[in-house]
Amino acid sequence: MNYAVGIVLAALGALLGWLFGRRVAPQPLATREEAQRALDAAKSEAEQIKRDAQVESKEVLLKAQREVEAELRTRRGELEREAERITKQEAAQARKAELLAKREEEQTRREKNITNREQSAEAHAKKAEEAANEARVKLEQIAGLTAEQARALVTEQVREDARKAAAAEIKRIEEETKAQADERAKTIIAAAVQRQAGEYVAERTVSVVSLPSDDMKGRIIGREGRNIRALEAATGIDLIIDDTPEAVIISCFNPVRREIARIALSRLISDGRIHPSRIEEAVHKATQEIDEQCKEAGEQAAFDLGLHKLHPELLRTLGKLKYRNTGTQNLLQHSVEVAWLAGAMAAELGFNAKTARRAGLLHDVGRALDQEAEGSHSSVGAALCKKLGEHQRIVDAVASHHGERPPQSLLDHIVDAANVLSSQRPGARREQLASYVQRLNDLEKLVQTHPGVEKAYAIQAGRELRVFVENDRIADDGTTLLARDLAKKIEEEAAYPGQVRVCVVRETRSTDYAR
Repeated sequence: MNYAVGIVLAALGALLGWLFGRRVAPQPLATREEAQRALDAAKSEAEQIKRDAQVESKEVLLKAQREVEAELRTRRGELEREAERITKQEAAQARKAELLAKREEEQTRREKNITNREQSAEAHAKKAEEAANEARVKLEQIAGLTAEQARALVTEQVREDARKAAAAEIKRIEEETKAQADERAKTIIAAAVQRQAGEYVAERTVSVVSLPSDDMKGRIIGREGRNIRALEAATGIDLIIDDTPEAVIISCFNPVRREIARIALSRLISDGRIHPSRIEEAVHKATQEIDEQCKEAGEQAAFDLGLHKLHPELLRTLGKLKYRNTGTQNLLQHSVEVAWLAGAMAAELGFNAKTARRAGLLHDVGRALDQEAEGSHSSVGAALCKKLGEHQRIVDAVASHHGERPPQSLLDHIVDAANVLSSQRPGARREQLASYVQRLNDLEKLVQTHPGVEKAYAIQAGRELRVFVENDRIADDGTTLLARDLAKKIEEEAAYPGQVRVCVVRETRSTDYAR
């Protein structure tokens, strides 16, 4: 900047000297004008040089100022980063110092605890040693045992401990065996069910006989109703003649008598001669025909199962089950299915399959006679089998298949299980959906009234009841008693087929929230 000012000042001095010399010497007018123009030009040039010098000086100042400011900013940033680093180091050192202080404090506390424990252990050990010495002295004083006697006492104690351990091991083995037996039984039952697919025929309590015309109704009734009375007296049925066009209805709870009446009436209608003596003759022939059909049905069932040497009367009685049913299940088909299931399970268990099929076929034979004899169909069937020469094992299986008599042999259990499978398998005995749902609802409501029960669900078509209890009211050891009480309550107050398994579930739930 000083250099530029010097140049400007020198130029101004030279210009002023030249002007002064020209002004002292006389000059012509033209020369003056030229001098004036030169002076003006010199002034303009001087002003331009001055302005250029000022601009250049300002630029130099600004550049220097920017350089200084940039250097200041750089140094300020470095200082700030250095200060921040120092601050972090100080904070880390403070944390390390605090951590070291805590560790020293924790170490001191641990050393103190260890010292106290060592002292306490030494004191307890000393007391225990003193107590053991005192006990040994007292024991020697009281018992006065010799070394041999003490050895015998210790041996007896060890033997008692061994017996307890052996009992626990036996219990564990029994539980494992039971679990394996249950699994094996399920496998056998599933295999037997899969190999048998029976058909079920629903027999109704009425039979309809078609008539060629409504005029036949009057002939069936007869003069003053003698024909209809003779037919009802000979067959033991109720003959319903109403406004149903070209049909009459035979009503009877006994399907055999109903079938006899249907056959006899059909033949009388075909023959056209309807009077009391003719009715008796037709009923007699129909009875013989039904007996023959029953015998053939029994023989066919025995033949299909590969069974021989059954008494003819037993076969005839067995064939009567063709015309009987329980629910929607035909009893003869049910008996055949039970025989197949029993044979399949017996073969899996290494038992005589033919004997099991024989017992399964005859287990419900008493149902064909239960209206003609005293007692349940199990006892009636067992008595009939014994009377007609069946083996005592067959008789026992027939008598105990509903639990009226405790099972005594493997055959009894097989027949009972096969009967339950055939009766309770899906589709065997259909029931109305509304009554089915109502029965399950009643079962759940019955259990939910018990104290401590939170929820109850009937599952597996009502065969199992899963009960959830309140864990703050029922303990683990109380679930067994609760299951027994609920099962007893169901037995006393509920109506259900087969058996209901009561499963009590107790669970503890822990809940927390992450905030």
